[in-house]
Amino acid sequence: MNRVAVNNDRVQQLIDNPLLIQRELNNRSLHEFLLWAWPELSSGQTFKSNWHIAYLCRELEEVAMRVGNKQLKKHDLLINVPPGSTKTILCSIVFPVWCWTRWYWMRFITASYSSQLSLESAEYSRDLIKSQRFQEMYPELTIKSDKDTKTNYKIIKSVPSKVSKYHTRELIGGNRYSTSVGGTLTGFHADIIIWDDPLNPQQAASEKEIESANRWIDQTLPTRKTDKAITPTIGIMQRLHQDDPSGHLLEKGKKNLRHLSFPGEIRNYREMLKPVECERYYKDDLFDARRMDWRVLLELEQDLGQYGFAGQIGQNPAPPGGGMFKVDHYQMVTEVYPVNHYVKTVRYWDKAASVGKGAFTVGVKMSLMRDGTFLIDDVKRGQWGSEQREQLIKQTAEIDGRSTYVIVEQEPGSGGKESAEGTIRNLAGFVVMADRPSGNKEFRADPLSVQVNIGSIKLRVAMWNHEYIEEFKMFPNSTYKDQVDATSGAFNFLVAKRTARAVGKRSR
Repeated sequence: MNRVAVNNDRVQQLIDNPLLIQRELNNRSLHEFLLWAWPELSSGQTFKSNWHIAYLCRELEEVAMRVGNKQLKKHDLLINVPPGSTKTILCSIVFPVWCWTRWYWMRFITASYSSQLSLESAEYSRDLIKSQRFQEMYPELTIKSDKDTKTNYKIIKSVPSKVSKYHTRELIGGNRYSTSVGGTLTGFHADIIIWDDPLNPQQAASEKEIESANRWIDQTLPTRKTDKAITPTIGIMQRLHQDDPSGHLLEKGKKNLRHLSFPGEIRNYREMLKPVECERYYKDDLFDARRMDWRVLLELEQDLGQYGFAGQIGQNPAPPGGGMFKVDHYQMVTEVYPVNHYVKTVRYWDKAASVGKGAFTVGVKMSLMRDGTFLIDDVKRGQWGSEQREQLIKQTAEIDGRSTYVIVEQEPGSGGKESAEGTIRNLAGFVVMADRPSGNKEFRADPLSVQVNIGSIKLRVAMWNHEYIEEFKMFPNSTYKDQVDATSGAFNFLVAKRTARAVGKRSR
């Protein structure tokens, strides 16, 4: 039979059986499959189309095709989109099922911030496979009866028997193992790994939770790949923190990471849009005018607050121009002021004792000026051991001169007291005091933020400016807060009605 005859037979089959037409469309397009499967997933809700859904479908298709063809991985995929944009239905529920209709052998590991959320997505996928709609379209695919749990289920494909055309045989296919971020994966490997919302907004307020999620993504997932040269990782989330898994991966600068970032609006968050050519899809600067018009965005900003909105909607963990601190209001100066322009100067130290990791030791030199403004002349910042740190503090005091007050933050507990007293002894001859701050970091920084935001804080132009400003811009969602703490301490000392607020004594 020649090719023309075969094609004619195929066309006639499609005409005679509408299911075959739809199956062919599904086979060619994840987006078509999503539209077809939607009635089983939507609880009667009408599908709301938007450009980003078809766009993400094409990106996911490309990743899956390379795996299906056993080609070397081109890139991992990192997707940042606002909540409520069908991301979980597409990536965590529909995408694995579509892959099985083409490559029944694929194995998946999926994870979310909680096991409940992860298992819920897995259950939706399983219910779709078991639905009458799916079984009519794909009668050859089912779930293995003795491997059918929400945590881990396995696919079976029925094919004609080689012995008789009246019988079938079962091929053991791939599986889906679902867990929480940080959960165990011992013994499981995947052809495609998907993590979806590895943190919730509450967890993003905890540095410990963020560090745990990043460590699991860095150290556990790479060992769970069927073939490390082929298996891709797909991550999808809304931004929550400067060092959340998205920020952590982007900071590492991986060359084989494709980053898709779609902020809810681009009047204020245009720099977060990636790739930039997607700007042509935005109407009235809106990502999705049907789901999130300007009225809805305003309401979301009121509900989420400026930080929540900037991260979850704008895909930037800091609001434009800074949040608590409007960093574009800093006055940058190069002028050398006469001595009589200074009212009082302090060097405030926020100490840490880590070498090359963890928190930073920071010493901020700040002055109250005759005109009522405040000048930050210098910032020392580093991750030093205790001995090196104490040497630097003393050397800095000698350079600053004896007219500069030295304040050392005293951490709670006996260890903090001993550390502060050690520094005071080391600075014999200088005016040095220990400060026991009260309240959380945001409370202590609030008076300073008022002065920054009205433009009363000057920064001496220097090499330290960039990291300093970035920390203030991100605060309180910044990875490190030591520079904010030290500056707040210096400012609060300078504006105190009496220096008795700083607890301690002059070292002699």
